[in-house]
Amino acid sequence: MGDQMLIRLCSPTLAGIKTGNLFTVDIEDRAKFTIEVREFNCRLSGKGIRMIPIKYSDGHVLIYLYRPEFLKRDLANEEACRILKEKGYSYRNFDLCVAELARHLAKDKSFPHEIGLFLGYPVVDVLGFMKSPEEGVKYTGFWKVYGDMDSALRTFDKYKKCTEIYSRAHRNGTSLEQLTVVS
Repeated sequence: MGDQMLIRLCSPTLAGIKTGNLFTVDIEDRAKFTIEVREFNCRLSGKGIRMIPIKYSDGHVLIYLYRPEFLKRDLANEEACRILKEKGYSYRNFDLCVAELARHLAKDKSFPHEIGLFLGYPVVDVLGFMKSPEEGVKYTGFWKVYGDMDSALRTFDKYKKCTEIYSRAHRNGTSLEQLTVVS
């Protein structure tokens, strides 16, 4: 798992403008990968970033890279708490919510649609997707938009520009540590 891949997939989170990202990587050796994750967390934990493998499956792993303080802020939203409570999460303990998300991913046959709350998506859009992934969609970008399309489009544009700027800076020699904003 290289720094360039992390920048391509997670720049908005690294820049402090997004709560988190999910992505999958192929792995051959789970023990070696665990060491890589530990090393990454040592490198960037002081910047307010955490990486957690949340689901292992045949030769690959789903990774959640996030800013715990942002997640705490997002999940403190009254409507987000209601959704998490209905889904059986310990919605008052944000670290425990991440562990419970991993359990939902491991045991539920369907993908837990509340996952958008862990990625910083607007609650109205998470609710819209939970109600019907197809009905009422106004736009599809980084997520499906059911609410404020103008705000979502501005956010999508910000994410794209951030990724372009970070990718260019990294190609020109700026390290991942230098690019990661302290939160």
